[in-house]
Amino acid sequence: MREILKNREINSFMFLAVLIFLVGLINRSFWKPETIINCFNDSVVFTFLSAGIAFVILTGEIDVSIGAVLGLSSAVGATLMRDGYGIGAALPAAILVGALVGMVNGIGVAVLNIPSLIFTLGVNGVVRGIIYVYTKGAWVENLPADFTIFSNRYLAGNVTYFYGAALVIVVIGHLILTKTRKGKYFVAVGDNAAGATLVGIPADKTKITAYVLCGVFASMAGMIYASRIGFITPTAGNGYEMKAIAACVLGGLSLSGGIGSLSGAAIGAVIMSSISRILVFLGFSSDYDNTITGFLLLTIVVINTAVQNRAALKNRHEILFARTAKKGGQKA
Repeated sequence: MREILKNREINSFMFLAVLIFLVGLINRSFWKPETIINCFNDSVVFTFLSAGIAFVILTGEIDVSIGAVLGLSSAVGATLMRDGYGIGAALPAAILVGALVGMVNGIGVAVLNIPSLIFTLGVNGVVRGIIYVYTKGAWVENLPADFTIFSNRYLAGNVTYFYGAALVIVVIGHLILTKTRKGKYFVAVGDNAAGATLVGIPADKTKITAYVLCGVFASMAGMIYASRIGFITPTAGNGYEMKAIAACVLGGLSLSGGIGSLSGAAIGAVIMSSISRILVFLGFSSDYDNTITGFLLLTIVVINTAVQNRAALKNRHEILFARTAKKGGQKA
């Protein structure tokens, strides 16, 4: 049981289950199967965002530009769809946008050694400006009906195709990270970048790959966002980076890197995207959404930091005690 409780993903899932249980006690309607399944369906955009930024967080870095990447890639893809190009042209174009921004972020952080928070914050501002220039400050509307309707098509039961695809991608990503040699590079770099380099792991290349994957996932989230909303505004995705980071933290990822998984990030995404729905069932305004998101992020970060500091202090005490006992034994 102790080993099970040490598993961060299981703890996150238990937190989600307890949350559903407590809300259901207050409003029994929340326990309806369709309501719970809709919580998962609603999380599809944040599932892609959280899974993407999880690669970056595992390497010990951060990316606060993913909301802007979502906005730009969705604007590019939606414009192509509106102008008569099919999804076969719009999706690759959107993914290319995300990959290019991710490449820029990766080079800035890994090669130029600029702090990831500062560099990606700057990229966020640049990309936001590009969105306004590209759209001329106007909404991208009149998307094809078959594209917008697809977001409401169901794979099995009440589970949408989009969430089914998200699950498949998360499972594949999880297996790559945990079962393949190169997949384990991300955790190794986040745990100890210098040590990883000494044993032959390309730390810089791994970080660049993480940022490219983050951009690609944000682009896919952007296309799903466009299909679900039906139009794109110049502010699309604004603030989504905080929710994606909070989802990762709730899912058991450590912001210092080297700990966590994509499955945990996906569970955290469900928790974060359910806040608005939960507030409605509890009779509160959804205006509290961002406040609760920030509060959860701060709380989990503080708890994680306290636990890590306690573990580090305990480890130092054990090392000191071992050395002292050894010296005492030698004198005796």
